[in-house]
Amino acid sequence: MDLPHQGYRATKQRARGAPPPAESLLFDDTSGAAPPVNSQGYYTPGYDMAGPSGGMQGGSGVNNLFADPMANAAVMYGSSLANQGKDMVNKEISRFMSVNKLKYFFAVDTRYVMKKLMLLMFPYTHQDWEVRYHRDTPLTPRQDVNAPDLYIPSMAFITYILLAGMALGIQKRFSPEVLGLCASTALVWIVIEVLVMLLSLYLLTVHTDLSTFDLIAYSGYKYVGMIFTVFCGLLFGSDGYFVALAWSSCALMFFIVRSLKMKILPSLSSDTMGTGSGAKPQFRLYITVATAIFQPIIIYWLTSHLVR
Repeated sequence: MDLPHQGYRATKQRARGAPPPAESLLFDDTSGAAPPVNSQGYYTPGYDMAGPSGGMQGGSGVNNLFADPMANAAVMYGSSLANQGKDMVNKEISRFMSVNKLKYFFAVDTRYVMKKLMLLMFPYTHQDWEVRYHRDTPLTPRQDVNAPDLYIPSMAFITYILLAGMALGIQKRFSPEVLGLCASTALVWIVIEVLVMLLSLYLLTVHTDLSTFDLIAYSGYKYVGMIFTVFCGLLFGSDGYFVALAWSSCALMFFIVRSLKMKILPSLSSDTMGTGSGAKPQFRLYITVATAIFQPIIIYWLTSHLVR
């Protein structure tokens, strides 16, 4: 009985003195180096936990991005699409408005502006109304006083709006709404006039070198007469207004007829040949005269309410 008891006690002591097995640890030791994961999802040995700094890691990522052939192809494809879109936008804009052609109408200087204003107000003594050309290209306005420009119409439009605001302020009728209505009305009238001219030239198949910018320029010269009319009305009352209206209207009609005569009437001499084509020169004359007669009507409509 003693021997089994002693053996049991000896066995029990050996069990207590044995070290715990490795599998009995509750947590793994992560103080060592963690193996990195490669692109295939497998761990690779020899990885340094400290690794490079944040800046170095970002630089290597960018380098890897540009080293990727698929990324380079995507960048090149995106750049080509952007360039194609830019070219398409420029092409569509050029169809309706050429930047180089627009620069031509603003190629003016002080000498041209003074001579053009004198021509608009005193056109009766001017002899040569033909636009000069150099190698099939019209001379710029600063080189030819007969060339149409957009600088004087645009500046005259702004001056007219400012003068209208001053006239309304003197009469104590100024308000932003009234001034905005005055500006929008003047702009809408010139747009309607240009569209009617373009439609008339198209329906009557009048072949001329008049462009849309030319028509805007000739239609915008009326603002010079409107400024003169309103200014005289503010200084001399209704009598001065009607005298200035008569003078500016006659001068502008004479200017329009002589200018458009060189553009519309002699455009195609071959139109007089053939059956039923003899009426075309008459239609061209009607267009020219109607455009001239329409100017004083617009001048009176846009300035009569500013002078009382």
